[in-house]
Parts: sequence; C-alpha cells; structure tokens
Amino acid sequence: PIDLNTADRAELEQLPGVGPSLADAILSHRREAGPFRSVDDLGDVHGVGDRTLAKLRPLLTVSDPGVEKLERKPT
Repeated sequence: PIDLNTADRAELEQLPGVGPSLADAILSHRREAGPFRSVDDLGDVHGVGDRTLAKLRPLLTVSDPGVEKLERKPT
C-alpha cells in the first residue's frame, strides 16, 4: 500500500483516478493540515468524493508520524 504521509507526487499518481491535480491537492492538504491520521481523512481533500475514497481505501495506508520521529532520534 501507498502511505499517505510519505508518498510523493509520482507515487500518488500511480493510484487509479489520481492525476497531477489531485496528487497536488493531497500534498497541499498534508502540508497545510498536517499528517493524515487515517485513510478516511483523504475524504477531506478537495476533489476526493465517496466513490474515489472507496476505490483508493484498500490501496492506501497511513503511518504514525509520531512513531517515525521517535525512531529517527539522533544518538
């Protein structure tokens, strides 16, 4: 699955129905609102409706950004 919190534009564009505009909207939402807490948060992105979300849900995952930061502490 593609992680909504780490995916770049090219990875997002590999998803069915996600073109350049929608990929940019997802990245903008992540920058402005912070990391996604669940795949369902994708529904808050302009351009993602119920049908699109239902189609993408099985292809996506969301990492816990707090855990990732803890694991990367410098020693």
